[in-house]
Amino acid sequence: MINRKLVFPVALLAGGIVGSNSYLHAQGEKNRPNILLILCDDLGYSDIGCYGSEISTPNLDQLASVGVRFTQFYNTARSCPSRASLMTGLYPHETGIGHMTGGGSKKESYQGYLNDKCVTLAEVLGAAGYTTNMSGKWHMGTEEVAWPYHRGFQNVYAIHNWVDSYFRVLRGCEVYRNDSLFLHANTPDDLIYRENGSSWYTTDVFTDEAIKQIGNSVQQNKPFFSYVAYNAPHWPLEAHDKVIEKYIGKYANGWDPIMKERLNRLKDMGIIGKDIPIGKQEMVEWASLNDDDRENLDFRRAIYAAQVEILDYNIGRLITKLKEEGVYENTVIVFLSDNGCSAEPEDSPFGYSWEKDRKSNYAEWKMISARQGASQGKMWSIASNSPFRLYKKYIHEGGISTPFIISYPTEMKKAGRLEKTPCYLPDIMATFIELAQTNYPAEYEGRQIRPLKGRSIAPVIKGRKITEHKMMAWEHEGHGGIRLGDWKLVTEDIFSENWELYNMALDRTETNDLSSKGSQRAARMKKAWEKWAYEIGVLPK
Repeated sequence: MINRKLVFPVALLAGGIVGSNSYLHAQGEKNRPNILLILCDDLGYSDIGCYGSEISTPNLDQLASVGVRFTQFYNTARSCPSRASLMTGLYPHETGIGHMTGGGSKKESYQGYLNDKCVTLAEVLGAAGYTTNMSGKWHMGTEEVAWPYHRGFQNVYAIHNWVDSYFRVLRGCEVYRNDSLFLHANTPDDLIYRENGSSWYTTDVFTDEAIKQIGNSVQQNKPFFSYVAYNAPHWPLEAHDKVIEKYIGKYANGWDPIMKERLNRLKDMGIIGKDIPIGKQEMVEWASLNDDDRENLDFRRAIYAAQVEILDYNIGRLITKLKEEGVYENTVIVFLSDNGCSAEPEDSPFGYSWEKDRKSNYAEWKMISARQGASQGKMWSIASNSPFRLYKKYIHEGGISTPFIISYPTEMKKAGRLEKTPCYLPDIMATFIELAQTNYPAEYEGRQIRPLKGRSIAPVIKGRKITEHKMMAWEHEGHGGIRLGDWKLVTEDIFSENWELYNMALDRTETNDLSSKGSQRAARMKKAWEKWAYEIGVLPK
């Protein structure tokens, strides 16, 4: 059996920034940048320092200081559809992943894996001469035709499905290297190891593999595209003990002060307007809880915070590798989350495995499946998405808003600034195509490809303006929404009459529903949403 005792670099425990001060020039094709796309899982809008968090994230904060932070970048509220949209430049329904993977629906838009009418970033960039790498959580279909190795990635270390444990490889979460099974639930523990002798922990291991891929790619003397898709900080709550210890007691006063402090920091940073309040939420009063429950919730939140800090540390490792290889300045780095923080299970404010609620059971949490493992609960999720309403799976701002950072050192102008133009996932394909000096195909390997829905945000790198989308729209699990300019129409049930209307320029936290006062605008926007829904396969039901 593996000794799961913490073996973790001192730099993380001290909260230090990983990396040297050496900014070297790229090798190979200097006129086309390398691209590093970093996606995390279930991170709340205000969960990193440069977006108002109390959690230590020095590497992401540093990345923001040399790049651009977007204040209104949107995902699609859930892991699978967000990843599909990110990877293809389309609405998720157009790729076959309108809901989840493995859905088995006869309706093409909800079939549950990438279809043949889309093309991936790896396919486009690979055809343009890039080396294409992927490490981490795929979650765009377990069917072989949808595996990353069969969708353009030349070098793959991936879990095709979701990830049920940070410390173990469990059934249904097998690890593949390229197109071959590499690790599975019956692999002996002594064969699941890291080269430095420390415990096998997904955030660390995915980074290990990404670092190897980058090193090998640089040797090929051509640009590379590396996609690093973490499962952190998605539940189950599992982190290195020493990092958890840093946060125990930090949340002993509950969620209210955390939410207020984050709101104030966001206002001070200019990310949120000075007059914006915290969105209205159904909250449990911390004072109403007994001492044991408060201790339990503080401990759960400490683990979650540790997961975020470990994520940040590993992003620092990636940046350090770029610098060591001399390619940092000519590498575009993009960071974002696939959806808002998770409130699962929604019917409990305190999270999964509440019966396993004492610190003495943490070792047990690490040895069971996430289907039984612990989560932090709805209240802490709301704090993570603060100041916005709701959370993962909803189209309200707490469900679809992501921190988003883009950096390109050799070309960056006006570093450290904020970009307030609303953007969304399909824009990534268009951006990378422009940077790679290639084209989006009308067909690929004989397949007709659906038209690209995004537009490039590359001009922000040089400090230029980007044009706004005329429309952005969403649907997930019957939750829906549309944004036209500053106006957003949103609902928790697309088949109901309860659609809410907000002026996002004045009310980003969705506190003042104007649907009754703006009934004509709401009606026009709903009609536009329905037209979109029929076009991409949401409707008919």
